Parts: sequence; C-alpha cells; structure tokens
Amino acid sequence: MHPIDYDDEDSIASSAKSLLEKGPFQLIINTIGVLHSERWMPEKKLEDLHAEQLMQLMKVNAIGPALTMKHFSKLLDPAGSVMANLSAKVGSIEDNRLGGWYSYRASKAALNMLIKTAAIEFGRTKPNCALIALHPGTVNSNLSRPFKGEQIGRPPLDAAQDMLDVLLSVGKEDSGSFISYSGERLPW
Repeated sequence: MHPIDYDDEDSIASSAKSLLEKGPFQLIINTIGVLHSERWMPEKKLEDLHAEQLMQLMKVNAIGPALTMKHFSKLLDPAGSVMANLSAKVGSIEDNRLGGWYSYRASKAALNMLIKTAAIEFGRTKPNCALIALHPGTVNSNLSRPFKGEQIGRPPLDAAQDMLDVLLSVGKEDSGSFISYSGERLPW
C-alpha cells in the first residue's frame, strides 16, 4: 500500500501504479475531504475568510481529488465502471440559499466543475465509464459532530450502504451527474 499525500503528486501516481496489476476496477471511490480543523471552522461571514484556510480546503477538496482522478482513472475497467468523488450539496451553486462556509462551498463547487469537465472527456475516451459527484448527506462523523453533537446525521454504516446502493445503480449515462445518497439528482 502506498500512502497518498496531496502535497506530492508523485505519491498519487505511485499509489495508482501499485494497483495496476490488481485492476481493472469496476468501482473507485474517493472519500477524502475536509470541512474544519483544530485551527479553524467554516466561515460564517466574508470577514472570516482567510487565505490559508481557503487554500488548504481547495487542495484537499478539489486539487487532490482532481489529481486522483487523473492517475486512478487509468485503472478503470473500459468495459464498464464507475468513479465517484464525495462532494457536498453545499457545493451546489444553484442550491446555495444560506451563504457562509465560503472555503468549503467554493472547494466543493470547484470539485464539481472538475468532475463535470472530466466526465465530458470520459465520454470521448472512456465511453463505458461513469464519473460522478456523490453527496453523502449528513453522516454522524467527525466532520459533522461540531455542528450538532453526537446524534447528528445517519450512522456511518447506513450512509455507506445508501451510497453503495446508488453507486451500484449508476451507468455510463449518469456520467457527469451530481447525485445524492438517496439517488436524487442535485443541481450543479
């Protein structure tokens, strides 16, 4: 196993290369993402925006997943496969009615654009493969815990099963879509 470091593209490439002999794969899921850290929480107003936080979230939530798509898409089964990146409904530009969470929203919106753009390329180069953005919903996890306590969201195993059910139903015609854990199509 090769650890991935989003500060080092070579680590992403070597991790993908280490799996070449085990492929091709019918399903690849990138679940990496960050909303907050010990040093900062999501911004509530523009005045709270800081360059370091914005750059860190862009790196982890958009740039790293884009480089992961670049290197791991070579492992997809050309006969039919799905690659999914966990996104977030708050990354929908059309659905943003509350504001706030500037860095997180912007980084997930950037991820969504990267997925949509790569899916167009997949249509030409990997026509039997689907590339999607997947919204996991609110899950009782370290990501959501600071906002509502221990009981927020669905249990992780339920969330994982919901997402797997959606992923197993995805076909090449769904490539370039933003899909919720419930199967609902979300607006970009």
